[in-house]
Amino acid sequence: MNNDAVWVRGVTGVQMHHTTDLQDAVRFLGNAVMALRAAHVRTGDERYSGLADQLRAMTAETRGLESQARTSMQDLHVADPELFLRCRDGEEPWPDEIQAGFIPRHTCRDRCLYHDHGVLNAITQCTCGRPPCRACAIGGAPVG
Repeated sequence: MNNDAVWVRGVTGVQMHHTTDLQDAVRFLGNAVMALRAAHVRTGDERYSGLADQLRAMTAETRGLESQARTSMQDLHVADPELFLRCRDGEEPWPDEIQAGFIPRHTCRDRCLYHDHGVLNAITQCTCGRPPCRACAIGGAPVG
């Protein structure tokens, strides 16, 4: 197993599932295919076309992995909606991701949609009464 550090895109109020990373990979691979195709059109160099074909195959394979990950996440939502919510809220790791070293998502900077942003339909999702951030208690204040 490789323990390289990776950039993790955070969304306030949501712990992203790795489906998001796979979506990014599909999009980036697709962009690379288009760029190589454009380079081939401009130069006529078949090396660019060959490389684009290889990336096109990788894109299809990655899209299949994304579909499997999305199905896994949707199956969790159907089988155990409470666990799904705890994972989405960052209280627990997603079951199909690495469990070791998990630290709850920082909630100390979350804003309440109802009270802080005036979204009237969000009254049932009010986050104002939450206890202090568990992640800060465990691992210190967030960076940035």
